[in-house]
Amino acid sequence: MSSETSGLGSGVAAPLVGAAAPPGGLRRLALRVDRAIGVAAEATGATLVVAEIVILFSGVVSRYVFNSPLIWSDELANFLFLWLTMCGTVVALRRDEHMRLTTFIAWIGPRWGDRLGAIAALVVIAFVLEILLPAQEYLGQQSFVELVTLHISDAYRVAALLVGFTLAAVIALLRLLETQTWRGFLLALAVVAVIAAALWVAQPLLIAMGHGSLVVFFVVIVAGCVAAGVPIAFAFAISTLSYLALVTDAPLTIVVNRIDDGISNLLLLAVPMFVVLGLLMDSTGIARALVNFLAALIGHVRGGLTYVLLGAMYLVSGISGSKAADMAAIAPILCPEMRRRGTHPGELASLLATSSAMSETIPPSLVLIAIGSVTNVSIAALFTGGLLPAAVAALGLVIVAWWRSRGVAETTAVRASRGEIGRALLIAVPGLTLPLIIRFAVVEGVATATEVSTVGVVYTVLLGLTIHRPFVWRRIYPILVDTVSLTGAIMLIIGAATAMAWALTQSGFSQWLVDCMAAVPGGQLGFLAITIVAFLILGSVLEGLPAIVLFGPLLFPVARSMGVHEVHYAMIVILAMGIGLFAPPFGVGFFSACAIGRIDPDDAVWRIWPYIGALVVALVVVALIPWISIGFL
Repeated sequence: MSSETSGLGSGVAAPLVGAAAPPGGLRRLALRVDRAIGVAAEATGATLVVAEIVILFSGVVSRYVFNSPLIWSDELANFLFLWLTMCGTVVALRRDEHMRLTTFIAWIGPRWGDRLGAIAALVVIAFVLEILLPAQEYLGQQSFVELVTLHISDAYRVAALLVGFTLAAVIALLRLLETQTWRGFLLALAVVAVIAAALWVAQPLLIAMGHGSLVVFFVVIVAGCVAAGVPIAFAFAISTLSYLALVTDAPLTIVVNRIDDGISNLLLLAVPMFVVLGLLMDSTGIARALVNFLAALIGHVRGGLTYVLLGAMYLVSGISGSKAADMAAIAPILCPEMRRRGTHPGELASLLATSSAMSETIPPSLVLIAIGSVTNVSIAALFTGGLLPAAVAALGLVIVAWWRSRGVAETTAVRASRGEIGRALLIAVPGLTLPLIIRFAVVEGVATATEVSTVGVVYTVLLGLTIHRPFVWRRIYPILVDTVSLTGAIMLIIGAATAMAWALTQSGFSQWLVDCMAAVPGGQLGFLAITIVAFLILGSVLEGLPAIVLFGPLLFPVARSMGVHEVHYAMIVILAMGIGLFAPPFGVGFFSACAIGRIDPDDAVWRIWPYIGALVVALVVVALIPWISIGFL
């Protein structure tokens, strides 16, 4: 999963040259208000992350140590989670970290790309204007609902949606004032207004089209928004809202309700908790200790650092929730030494990208948590089933790396002594035990996936204070803000995709999909083959996680009806999505790997294909042999 693609502009871009620029005073005022909102949202979000950790960890200690459960802890954590998500939505918008596709924008150049950026900002504003009234109505409905243990109105929780969306629209508007000329702003406004007017005029035709209108809203409009650089979550949301408003009689409050339900799943509170955990592992030096141990063990052999990179990604990947964070934890440690030994830069980027794709199923991957929450598949079973498929993919990458390194003249390092290996192992042992603790606690029922993440956070902080010293406290606030931003980006996609999936289901699309899949030649194998191809494509276009959240609830019932085990199917979907995410020319993960490794994509675009081929072969093996995914359940 990657959130490193561009959003509505990071920081404050220089305005377009032209006499029609907004007055400097107005621009400075917009900048001040923008920063004030950002500071408030970041501070509030960081406070909420700390509060969530304290609440959840207190619940674990109270229940398992003192045998006195806090009956209000889950409800309070869920209450704060919605506010955290909406703070994160605002922060991610300001920091340019909402997931979006930038391929087309990069291709057309900065001038037209800037104009599309203005259109993208106006789409965000249009969505908020469209959803404000339904959100207010939903708030009124929930005011009559009382939270069971907190004994307060649910309206206090739901108000987060109204506040968050409104601030997102304000941020988008301020960014337009900061970066656009009046001419550019009016041109973008005219484009959005013409499209909206055309849809309104065409309403009778859209209704008469029946299921054909689904193509207009969920293919044409979504594709157009995504190509224009609209954050994927907002593209999903505005297409769903527009479809229901123009084609159906469904109350629009249902969209707000579905977004709320998609976000307010206590299992998904593991998202910010594991993000904090992953960032702390990097900050405290645990990730470096693991890499150093692997380097001491096998770094002296030909191509040894290649195997170290693959092993390190297998051990630390999947915890932070961001593939960029995973790669950033490993690349600065290994890439300079690999360059010194003569490894081609393109080879580095290829290994970094494909090892990230390989590790998508390794627990406690947030992709596993997300797919379990939206499809009602046991997360404990997913955690158990994810290890072997990743190992098969890792073996494929190792074979290709060995084959590629045979004829390469490489400077090797001196073999580490037993004492050096022992010392490196001693330092790495606490970090090596962390994934085992997490998996054991979830599988054995000691703690839920959400609770165990806080145990990992406390464990990591203790390691940082005692073993991996010095613990730098000033890094904590940036870690918390990064967590808030990534949480907002991920959770808004899940909420918007939940609303879109509901609309598709109510339209009859899901039944049509079931009928089509049931009629696929080849039975199970034909169905799995189509799934692989579909998610290879969707992973590159929709960045994987949105594709899983959107299509998972539709396809998993089909898989069950065809006799495919749900854990086995999940592994196939996740691996296919990961390959698509990191495969050029559209996979944004590939470009993230190049950026983090500071490598020209042109140096890697041809070298990566043998590794991609190995992953595809591994995916086929996993698909053909269900035991790899479900043998230990």
